[in-house]
Amino acid sequence: MNPSIMKMFTAMLLVAMCLMANEIGGPMVEARTCETRSHKFKGTCFSDTNCANVCHSEGFPDGKCRGFRRRCFCTRPC
Repeated sequence: MNPSIMKMFTAMLLVAMCLMANEIGGPMVEARTCETRSHKFKGTCFSDTNCANVCHSEGFPDGKCRGFRRRCFCTRPC
């Protein structure tokens, strides 16, 4: 087999493998998270679970304690 044909075949095989690897893994897309301060949570927020429970009652899927003042922020995908 001609060496130039072998190099061309190897290059085409490498490109095909790269394209297939990209298709298998797929692009990674992260959803943005919107957050707003809870209106019903009272006091200092020490537990993400308690914050999330209050946020559920406000119609949000999740909630987290944040910041120096430890406030409860409700989160949802934007």
